[in-house]
Amino acid sequence: MSEKRPLTQVNKTSPGTEVAAETAAALASASMVFRTVDSTYSDLLIRHAQQLFTFADTYRGSYSVSIPQLQSYYNSTGYFDELLWAATWLYHATGDQSYLSYVTVQNGKLYADWGRPTWFSWDDKRAGTQVLLSRLNFFSSKKSSNAENLGLQMYKKTAEAVMCGLLPNSPTATSSRTDGGLVWIDEWNSLQHPVAASFLAVVYSDYMLTSRTATVQCNGESFTPTDLRNFAISQVDYLLGKNPMKMSYLVGYGGNYPQQVHHRGASIPANVDTGCKGFQWLSSTEPNPNVAFGALVGGPFKNDSFIDLRNNSMQTEPSTYNSAVLVGLLSGLVTTSSIPLSLNSN
Repeated sequence: MSEKRPLTQVNKTSPGTEVAAETAAALASASMVFRTVDSTYSDLLIRHAQQLFTFADTYRGSYSVSIPQLQSYYNSTGYFDELLWAATWLYHATGDQSYLSYVTVQNGKLYADWGRPTWFSWDDKRAGTQVLLSRLNFFSSKKSSNAENLGLQMYKKTAEAVMCGLLPNSPTATSSRTDGGLVWIDEWNSLQHPVAASFLAVVYSDYMLTSRTATVQCNGESFTPTDLRNFAISQVDYLLGKNPMKMSYLVGYGGNYPQQVHHRGASIPANVDTGCKGFQWLSSTEPNPNVAFGALVGGPFKNDSFIDLRNNSMQTEPSTYNSAVLVGLLSGLVTTSSIPLSLNSN
């Protein structure tokens, strides 16, 4: 496809704290992957992550305010969660205590919503931050101040509340599920939340297994790491075809998956000059000429139904933030617990 892709940017006068902080988190986490194989590149990633975090924190403002045309598509509900997310990854990557103080003493009480479980998504990183910081309670031997330790305890307590909300037999289990058993939060891209929540459940179960923590307490009832993994497996089974529609929502997997995926590259034949007539393929009733293997579509409605139409973007549009998290989730389910006790070797 040869059409132009206009570029926009965030800067000091047109800030985008979410974008800069999220990128800082990505670079910081990637630096740990490359640390033992390419230390020079790892150091470069860390340096840019720190620069981006400083930029994000200094020039605060939402990208969807700076670039209002995005509000109809990806409107941000706030940027403080991304700042906490980025600082958490930077602490794990560098061991710099100032980042830990940032998320616990300086900003935790104001912005982390301690004690109130939330849903992990492209727009809200709080649950991910809570789970990631809880690993310090499980494994860290590094000394922290009393105030920092109190903050970490609150993050872990909130992470436990997130886990308890997912477990179907927990006293505090969310009631927002389909009859087929899928956690269902939003009609737009409904698979985002159960996939992301399942990923966190697998990560938390690995923390428990590695630290030999037998149970998590949910209003007086005990649940094991196996319970968390079984929840995650139930959600994966659903999206792979064990659902009332007997539909695999992972494109290319199984014998019955969406044929009219809302994806430009999949729906337009190769080597076609679309000109100004691209919408003819959007409205076509034929299956896509190209299969977007590995794409996870939006998912079912609350009644477990799914309408496989290309212009039904609410259900048939795939996204990177769905598919990427699914890779992590599936990887966690096919491997045994092997959590490193420390992410930082500095």
